[in-house]
Amino acid sequence: MEKTTDHLGRSLAYRYPPKRIISLCPAITDTMYYLQLDDEIIGRTRFCIHPKSKVKKIPPVGGTKDLKIERIHALQPDLIIAEKEENTKEMVEQLEKDYPVHVFEVTNYESALRMITDLGALTNRDNEAAKLLQRIQIQFDSIPQIMNKRVAYVIWKKPYMVVGKNTYIHSLLEKMGFINPFTSYEGRYPVITEKDFEQAALDYIFLSTEPFPFQDKHKSEFASMLPNTKPMIVAGEMFWYGAKMLEAAPYFQKHLSTMQSS
Repeated sequence: MEKTTDHLGRSLAYRYPPKRIISLCPAITDTMYYLQLDDEIIGRTRFCIHPKSKVKKIPPVGGTKDLKIERIHALQPDLIIAEKEENTKEMVEQLEKDYPVHVFEVTNYESALRMITDLGALTNRDNEAAKLLQRIQIQFDSIPQIMNKRVAYVIWKKPYMVVGKNTYIHSLLEKMGFINPFTSYEGRYPVITEKDFEQAALDYIFLSTEPFPFQDKHKSEFASMLPNTKPMIVAGEMFWYGAKMLEAAPYFQKHLSTMQSS
């Protein structure tokens, strides 16, 4: 048995290297496949949808916040991987009665990189993790900066919800040079009003394709509300951490270069 400490400071002992892993976080599941843990992954949530060709072969054990505990018992994992925001404290407390549960916490770009390193160490994929980390850092270093432009990243409608402080998405916006005026609001994903949007003096509104499925038809709604602000649809998956960061960097490069030239 190997002993380790997770991102919340919790100590756990588990079989090393783990051979039967359940992942409860979509971005981490995707990253595990990138680290060549295909044979070790035995369970996932229904929201773990990447890589598509591989996850469809793995049985779901419920959602990120509504597990089917009997499915987990049937799979008999030797390690369960969770993430603080994606999964609830109650879920972790229930699962740890029977299984080792390692909880990651990703709140910014730096902790996303730490997750990759620690995931590699946890699963005997140190070399693969180091190579992924290097590729991500090289690509992100070449992303252009949009200096001092004010942006809202909208994740929900009725009520409006935006990305706030202490979030990975905010960290990415900041890394690209944007100003997020909603970090002064309470909570990581504050609920805001039309008046809040108006007072924020925004240059851009990013309408994410997830968790609310914003589409082009929603842009006119925001254009009417904020005539001096440009609404844009952004691919929510490009704001996942982990292996998706490799796709995200060129996506940001393309769109930011377009914004600079407009």
